[in-house]
Amino acid sequence: MSLEPVYKRVLLKASGEALMGGQGFGIDVTVADRIASDIAEARHMGVEVGVVVGGGNIFRGVAVASKGGDRVTGDHMGMLGTIINALALATSLRKLNIDTVVLSAISMPEICESFSQRATLYHLSMGRVVIFAGGTGNPFFTTDSAAALRAAEMGAEAIFKGTQVDGIYTADPKKYPDATRLDRLTHQEVLDRGLAVMDVAAVALARENSIPIIVFSIHEKGGFAEILTGGGLKTIVSDN
Repeated sequence: MSLEPVYKRVLLKASGEALMGGQGFGIDVTVADRIASDIAEARHMGVEVGVVVGGGNIFRGVAVASKGGDRVTGDHMGMLGTIINALALATSLRKLNIDTVVLSAISMPEICESFSQRATLYHLSMGRVVIFAGGTGNPFFTTDSAAALRAAEMGAEAIFKGTQVDGIYTADPKKYPDATRLDRLTHQEVLDRGLAVMDVAAVALARENSIPIIVFSIHEKGGFAEILTGGGLKTIVSDN
């Protein structure tokens, strides 16, 4: 394993649920601080980092639709949840003296800056961690799709998908102890096999832009940096 990072610019996708820790709702500041420390470690290695955080720990738009409500309104509520999470993670990063900016797909200038590719590339060039909030800014799209879209816009060399387990398995390892971890797959194999690593739109967008997806456990302290240098347990989704 090299001590030098394999990738110089990456997009980290973390679920909102990851921020809950052992709680049933909301944000566990200890967990947010730990994820921030992993991002800080990557920055100290010279890696440029963009981050997309989901909002499932606060609200899911599909929950409204499933009970007969308006999906568009529900998704707008979910977008606001991602902004809350982005602000929390930014706070944890700033406590570590990591220069950080939140760019929102929904304009709210009193709270954070608005997203544009130009602003993204400028902040990255200044050494800042860029946290993308508000999803894509459109209903009916998940934060997985937002992650793939922002990765393409920022010119990321890989999408790091932080999950509850250390890669993609043949079946849910929590339900099936004999499930095996897959070391490498192509984007098309993920789509053909219906593997629930990211939604179909996100995987297709990553494939079209030749962006590898690296699936790893968000819960392993130091795991992000270890995988950045070529080690650690993970599954690589790539056509190369």
